[in-house]
Amino acid sequence: MRPFLFLRHGESTANRDGVIAGSTDAALTALGEAQAREAAIALANSGIRRIVASPLRRALRTAEAVAEALGLPVATYPGLVERHWGEWEGRPVAERSSYLMVPEGGESWEAFRDRAWAACEPILAAGPSPLLIVAHAGIMRVLRARLGLDFAGKGVANGLPMLFTPPETAGLPWRAEPVTKLQPEPASTPAIV
Repeated sequence: MRPFLFLRHGESTANRDGVIAGSTDAALTALGEAQAREAAIALANSGIRRIVASPLRRALRTAEAVAEALGLPVATYPGLVERHWGEWEGRPVAERSSYLMVPEGGESWEAFRDRAWAACEPILAAGPSPLLIVAHAGIMRVLRARLGLDFAGKGVANGLPMLFTPPETAGLPWRAEPVTKLQPEPASTPAIV
């Protein structure tokens, strides 16, 4: 696999309100729209040739802002939809005991990981490159888990582009680094929603 870029959507109404959105189709806030525009500026010279996104509004709108700036189309993939949290969707993030909990009526971590990776793997293998994936914090966790990075690591801030780079030696983990630090992560916004 080749290096690729990942962008978590801008701040959504669920992020702002501190609730679990999961597969709920939350919209971007005004701050989220601004973060999407800032990400487009940060990615202007990245050479991106392909943009794929989750079809949920918060990710798709973020992808569209970048695509407009770069003059590229956006392809959507249903497999990039955030983890379905069942009865936990709409509840405060602070009440969730663990990311690995199995939500009533929702996806287990294992089911989500396998579903999301089944979507990501062919996207990453296809051309052209460089590729930008615009999705959710859960998809970032799946990528980290499947590419040998620390799963327990903190999620990614809204609107912060990340560059994933394969190791020079087979068997070693990938690297994931911010393209640029657009803004500090707001203390009131959970990293994983």
